[in-house]
Amino acid sequence: MKGGVGGGSGGVGGKRRWRCLVVGVLVLVVCSMLVPLAFLLGRFNTSSAAVFVSDQLNSATIAFRIYDKYESGARKSQPNPEKVQSDHVNDIIKKLAPNISKDVSKDIDSGSKKQAHTMMEDHSRPQVTGFPPPASVTKPGSWKSASGIDFGEELPGSRGLLVDAGKQCEVRFGSYCLWLQEHREQMKDSTVKRMKDLLFVARAYFPSIAKLSSQEKLSREMKQNIQDFERVLSESSKDSDLPPQIGGKLERMQASIAKAKSFPVDCNNVYKKLSQILDMTEDEANFHMKQSAFIYRIAVQTMPKSLHCISLRLTVDYFTSSTNDIESPLAEKYSDPDLHHVVIFSKNVLASSVVINSTVMNAKESGKIVFHVLTDKKNYFAMKLWFFRNKYKNSAVQVLNAEELGNRDEATPLPFSLPDEFRISFTGVNNFSFLTSRTEYISTFSRSHYLLPDAFPNLKKVVVLDDDVVVQRDLSALWGVSMGGKVNGAVQVCSVNLGMLRSLGQEVLDKNSCAWMSGLNLIDLQRWRELKLSQAYQRFTRQLEARSQMREAISLYATLLSFQKLIYPLDSSWVLSGLGQNYGLSAQATGKAAVLHYNGDMKPWLDLGIPKYKDYWRKYLNKDDQILSDCNMSP
Repeated sequence: MKGGVGGGSGGVGGKRRWRCLVVGVLVLVVCSMLVPLAFLLGRFNTSSAAVFVSDQLNSATIAFRIYDKYESGARKSQPNPEKVQSDHVNDIIKKLAPNISKDVSKDIDSGSKKQAHTMMEDHSRPQVTGFPPPASVTKPGSWKSASGIDFGEELPGSRGLLVDAGKQCEVRFGSYCLWLQEHREQMKDSTVKRMKDLLFVARAYFPSIAKLSSQEKLSREMKQNIQDFERVLSESSKDSDLPPQIGGKLERMQASIAKAKSFPVDCNNVYKKLSQILDMTEDEANFHMKQSAFIYRIAVQTMPKSLHCISLRLTVDYFTSSTNDIESPLAEKYSDPDLHHVVIFSKNVLASSVVINSTVMNAKESGKIVFHVLTDKKNYFAMKLWFFRNKYKNSAVQVLNAEELGNRDEATPLPFSLPDEFRISFTGVNNFSFLTSRTEYISTFSRSHYLLPDAFPNLKKVVVLDDDVVVQRDLSALWGVSMGGKVNGAVQVCSVNLGMLRSLGQEVLDKNSCAWMSGLNLIDLQRWRELKLSQAYQRFTRQLEARSQMREAISLYATLLSFQKLIYPLDSSWVLSGLGQNYGLSAQATGKAAVLHYNGDMKPWLDLGIPKYKDYWRKYLNKDDQILSDCNMSP
């Protein structure tokens, strides 16, 4: 009996000991969870814990420091450090927090509505659902690029700028970030661009919203807004073309996108749709880029309608008038070697007229200048009548058909060609192992230039001008230059030497020999004949043609080889080149140059010409001639 009782009491004692063990284990588990939590909470509450947070803030705010010259938009009052730390921690929590469904509780639902309202206001940065929206909209202290991209916001109390992707706006010479801030411009047609951005975002969200059976109203609303935007953008490409009620459409689209963002959708679907839109946009941009390049080349290589009209009208007038048999009274000057002879190669009546007019207007003795205009058969009669009708002070003008001059002994006539222009690109590696590239523009003689010795057998020295130049100073000093046995006086381009042109092969005798420019060239015809440079050019041309070189390259290589070691370097103040391709030439440089050379595609008589350089050319254009008005010529 006692043994049974004792056994029963022993069982009760064993159960109590087991319960104590369980309670002890639970206490240890709870303590193991509470102690680290208390330790972590204590780090944020103690004064020493602020060192960790402030260190993180200091490293982050270094990127916001900038010179005082950019402080005009910064706030003068300093923020509370504790508040900044708290905001920083809250931002981190928001970024790391998972998405929570709307119907968890009423509080969360109200928070979602507030969040949607905030997102509707912040229309400067579209947000993909699944990522938290920005804490605030763009402040007046922020700035944007010309394309409307937000490049950052001045933080309260900071002295700098938060650049895109958190990159530092380095305060150093050549900083693109600082340059972009200094040269920011007002974005043109910002409303149209804003509409396109909103349309892309709406298209990305619409498929996901359309799958939600409970959001049929929002789906119809987004579809209607998308259709409205597509219709407006199909009819308007500028802000001035937009209808007056576009403001309401923008507000409705922004509200629809904000509602769509407030719903939990599959981010993969949105990402795929945005990727599709991006691919379509890139394809469209590539198509328009190729199309614009093709149209640009057509515009450059085709004679404008007005110039074609002038040439045709002059040709008709030449054959229908009684002046076609009248010779110029100054014809005896054409072969006088004691005068200053200028040769111009041109197919353009107005361009050659501007060259001659600018030369005589700035000449001290215009009566000593004789111009020889070499052109093709198609424009020969138009040129002849134009220069017979128009007088250029006391100078004499002779028009020659270059195709007849060069083909007297040949059965197949050679076509007339203007000076050849080339764009040469070089690639290399700099001292920092970065791949670099640069482009040089040069112009050289064409094959028609090698007719000069035979076309003017009685002349000793001539000045050759391209038809895309404007003369701003007296050129008489050129005829007194002693060339020391050289043949061609030209401005050299030592940034391009023969050693860089690998296709020249073994014919390169001096790899350090500089390239040179046409536009203004002083030619010693006597020395040319002695060295038989025309025959040397033909020999080099045949050799290069045997190697199947490109036709354009053959002309460049053969010319550089023919005049190798025969170039007399003229001072660079004689000619300023690049007015047909370089937008960065200063007014001081263009005003000092004796000759302005519009080498490049953007000639001054084309609509493509650089506007700020056109006045130098228009200044010497005979605008009073009736034929310019009849052909609607307005350069």
